[in-house]
Amino acid sequence: MLARVTTRFLRDESGATAIEYGLIAAMIAVVLITTMMLMGDSLYNLFDRGVGRAALTLDSATP
Repeated sequence: MLARVTTRFLRDESGATAIEYGLIAAMIAVVLITTMMLMGDSLYNLFDRGVGRAALTLDSATP
């Protein structure tokens, strides 16, 4: 009885795809978070510079 239940449990693959997609999503999240942590200052400066330029453009366009 126990051997049959164990064998059936080990052969059951339902839900494996969902688990695989979850693991892939978790790995992508870890890579993105790590990249943003390592490049945090550079990204901040890049966006800050872009906002500054947009503000200057808007200020110069105002009559």
